[in-house]
Amino acid sequence: MTPPWLMGIGLVVLSTSFFQCEKKAAPAAGEDQTAARAATITSFVHPGVLNTQASLEQVAGEVNGGDAGRLASYQKVLDYINSHDYPTSFYATVVVGSNGATTPSKSQIRKDAELVYALALRWTKTGNFQYATQAIGILNGWAYTFQKYDVLAGSNENQPALEASWTTPSFVAAAEIIRYYKVNGQGAGWSDADIAQFSNYLNNVKNNYINNIPQYNNNWNASAGYAKMAIGIFLNSTTVYQNGYNALVSLMPAVIHSDGTLPELCDRQDCVHYQYTLTAYAYAAELARIQGDNSLWTVNSSRIRAGYDFMRAAYNRTTGCNYCTTSSPVFPGTEVAYNYYKTSNLQYLRELQDPLGVPNDNTFLGFTTYTHFNVPGL
Repeated sequence: MTPPWLMGIGLVVLSTSFFQCEKKAAPAAGEDQTAARAATITSFVHPGVLNTQASLEQVAGEVNGGDAGRLASYQKVLDYINSHDYPTSFYATVVVGSNGATTPSKSQIRKDAELVYALALRWTKTGNFQYATQAIGILNGWAYTFQKYDVLAGSNENQPALEASWTTPSFVAAAEIIRYYKVNGQGAGWSDADIAQFSNYLNNVKNNYINNIPQYNNNWNASAGYAKMAIGIFLNSTTVYQNGYNALVSLMPAVIHSDGTLPELCDRQDCVHYQYTLTAYAYAAELARIQGDNSLWTVNSSRIRAGYDFMRAAYNRTTGCNYCTTSSPVFPGTEVAYNYYKTSNLQYLRELQDPLGVPNDNTFLGFTTYTHFNVPGL
């Protein structure tokens, strides 16, 4: 009879082998192949996309109390709102192009994804329901109007999947606040019918675009994994959430090597695309952390931290691919990663452009210095 302890080892080996066979991006020989499993989630914390009720109450209390640092970071929220017109119409078809090609509809959906989040943050800070109503107007405008994506001639036919992966989590972060956050015990008043319609919008972009993203083993797949985790939280779908989580764990060895190298810096020859990958991972890890699971922050010997160490080297121009300088943009995921790891490299990076606002291309939600700097226990 096989001893129980030997049977246990066999089961572990078998399950590990099965997981690795499912990977679409196998790690290089000799690379750390430590895998993570998300904690079993039966119900989600809400709001739970980068912010919680407690964290939002903390930063609102500090800025309202006159904290100078929090005031400066909150000003980034106000600056964005004041520099972008509130939308009066929305697009049924969003036409997108690749390699920087843009259209009015592409520009608006990116801008509105940041604006609705900024308005949601303003509501939590002020308690003024005017801003909650404005946020609801944007969420409903897109949810009831949007039907599909289309592609500019000559562009990558898969670009809609990437665009959906970028804008959707920002809409979801705002929607989580509007749906669940309470000011003095009172919610924003978003109706059940509107919430159901927004859920339909999420299923549309998830099923028809995000789920169909090709396996490029780069920021595209990282962005899609993060998007699915965010969507899963709003839809209260552990399946959707887990699919996003699993994709990110599988992808990690291909996009962040064991020494922290991010191949996208040399491959794309710029200081932006590899930060898409880092930002998606930092945000996804924080989503999981809020749900009680730190494993994305720690998987593969804290591979996300190693990636940010590489980013510091890139800004020091010591990677051999010298496409960054200290004036290159610092994406807001840096602040979220610093809040968890507290390393000197991340401190250096965040202080280059403190306080952080939003990316110039509106691909990922911003204002993380306001929402995350010195906010423990999110």
